[in-house]
Amino acid sequence: MDFFSVTIFIGCVILFVIFLWMVPIGLWFTALISGVHVSLVQLILMRWRKVDPHVIVNAMIMGAKAGLPLNRDELEAHYLCFAQKSDASRHVKMVVNALISANKANIQLSFKAATAIDLAGRNILDAIQTSVNPKVIDTPSVAAVAKDGIQLVAKARVTVRTNIKQLVGGAGEETIIARVGEGIVTAIGSAETHKMVLENPDSISKVVLAKGLDSGSAFEILSIDIADVDVGKNIGAILQMDQANADKNIAQAKAEERRAMAIALEQEMKAKAQEARAKVIEAEAEVPLALADAFKKGNLGVMDYYRLENIKADTSMRDSIGKTVPSKKIEK
Repeated sequence: MDFFSVTIFIGCVILFVIFLWMVPIGLWFTALISGVHVSLVQLILMRWRKVDPHVIVNAMIMGAKAGLPLNRDELEAHYLCFAQKSDASRHVKMVVNALISANKANIQLSFKAATAIDLAGRNILDAIQTSVNPKVIDTPSVAAVAKDGIQLVAKARVTVRTNIKQLVGGAGEETIIARVGEGIVTAIGSAETHKMVLENPDSISKVVLAKGLDSGSAFEILSIDIADVDVGKNIGAILQMDQANADKNIAQAKAEERRAMAIALEQEMKAKAQEARAKVIEAEAEVPLALADAFKKGNLGVMDYYRLENIKADTSMRDSIGKTVPSKKIEK
């Protein structure tokens, strides 16, 4: 066999492989014997539309075997919605599996609703499974204070199932947890004493369930069970202590303010007294000048001066006697 013949043989093999890729006869035959009618032309056109025919045909076969006929154009349209991503086939398979699961569980779910939920970013298959088998959500610890000032820390378990009609646009798990936590705080806060809550923890569940917390959410709350209730701090006593400390600090500040005002007033009075003493000293310094002037003018005689000095000496003696304090009292 010469080189030319080998080249022609290899070329024919390549052309045959390309033909089988473009015209998936095996896939067409599989669909035919499975009861799914898809023409070879449509399989070829799927290649041109950049749709994997194996994904579409296998999905149609799954639906046919489950008694759920599927439309090829709708499957291709949903595939093309995720054509830019690598998981387009996964989304198609997930929608088909969800439709089959819903059909077996007697749950009303159309192909349009299933694809809308999938396009919204929700896991449609997980939603169907949660609708059949309810899911338990554990809430974090929620602290609340009863009317007697005692803090209680509660944990709850919320049993929910998917609300298919509210799955698109409905609130998720985070909203359910937040609403349940709010309900627990309200229920504990309305209790007269913490002992009432400890004795009847189911009262919290009744109050929370009565609020209709699942409205507008993607879930239907089946039950709320209080898993644990612990006694926390005495918040009332702590608040009273803080208030007492605050009142004490305010009183101390006011007392310090009054003391500062008293010290300032005392300093002012001392300054005025010093000013008065300075004026007295200044006036006393003018007395000898006045006496000398009186002597010169003849208004004051020598005997008058001596009498004045005697009066001053007598006054000074009386002051010294008045300031003297006896060291011992005379006992009778």
